[in-house]
Amino acid sequence: MIIRPHLHWFRMLLAWRGSVLPQLLPRLFLIFAISIVAVAAHDHLLPISLNLNTTAPFSLVGIALAVFLGFRNNASYDRWWEARKLWGQLLNDARSLTRQALTLRTTPLPKEDAAEFCAALGALPHALRHQLRKSDPREDLAARLPPALFERVMASRYQPATLMLVLGEWAQRQAQKGSIDPMAVLAFDRNLNGLSDVIGGCERIASTPLPFAYSVMIHRTVYFFCASLPFGLVDSIGIFTPVFAVFVAYTFMAHEAIASQIEEPFGTDDNDLALHTMSLIIEDALRDLRGEPAVALPDLQADSYALT
Repeated sequence: MIIRPHLHWFRMLLAWRGSVLPQLLPRLFLIFAISIVAVAAHDHLLPISLNLNTTAPFSLVGIALAVFLGFRNNASYDRWWEARKLWGQLLNDARSLTRQALTLRTTPLPKEDAAEFCAALGALPHALRHQLRKSDPREDLAARLPPALFERVMASRYQPATLMLVLGEWAQRQAQKGSIDPMAVLAFDRNLNGLSDVIGGCERIASTPLPFAYSVMIHRTVYFFCASLPFGLVDSIGIFTPVFAVFVAYTFMAHEAIASQIEEPFGTDDNDLALHTMSLIIEDALRDLRGEPAVALPDLQADSYALT
């Protein structure tokens, strides 16, 4: 994720990192080349053009395309925002579980028991992040879990669910020993159900992309419209056709590229969620409740705005 301070309006015009312009440049150069061909053909080869002022198809396609792009951007942003809310709920539920483990007890809680619970809870965001990104969690989990628990978690197919099972088993053991009363177990269970909802919601978003037929239809229409636009502009604006054709193409292609990025909010594109940083923030919040040293969070310098 790219996080930048508020920029002056002129600097915003020149902003490069975090925009989709770098990946669009080859496509915009293609539209520019097509525009040059359209101008050359109109002036020197075949004086044939499609005037936008009198050609209904261009206007109709442009309006319909703008509506469809707006709808797709809204659908993609809804997925991105729901994913962010789920990770916010993960932070809240993790804090609540840590508070309950430290306060809802009838007898003093051994330090080892509290450390076991908080280690499993602090590792859960990292396990979920790796599952969503289909990456290897061994390094992160090995640094946070006891060896026996690490082996158990790595032997499972769904590491976050296994860690949640471990948390439930911990609450059950404490209840059997009399360290927490049955009403406190119900409080633990409610927050564990909240964690289950977070994991399930993230899995649902990750495994259910927007319908491919819908995406490919918009993609084809955008590029057909942008490629044919110079031939509709050349008769009315002449040599300025490349400028306006590239500008319009940038507008449509950028909207489609942004929607494509945020459609999968758990990836590693510039505009995806910074799951690594969010995992560290959750772990740091739990350590703070226990009075432990802070986790080292990313330090953004003046020329660095990327969070992973």
